[in-house]
Amino acid sequence: MHLVINGQDQDITCTTLAELVSALKLDAQRLVAEVNGTIVARENFGQTVLKDNDRLELVHFVGGG
Repeated sequence: MHLVINGQDQDITCTTLAELVSALKLDAQRLVAEVNGTIVARENFGQTVLKDNDRLELVHFVGGG
């Protein structure tokens, strides 16, 4: 399946947002995800099915000072 993630074209085999987050080794607790312009609540990552040509923005927060 073809996705655009943070402006980059990628071919992936993940079927849900939760699978994608895990495959990318991102911490879901520090992540904001937007699929096709809509922010997805963390508790819905597992139920959010990805489709060919979806556009995702994934913002991972990093602590520091």
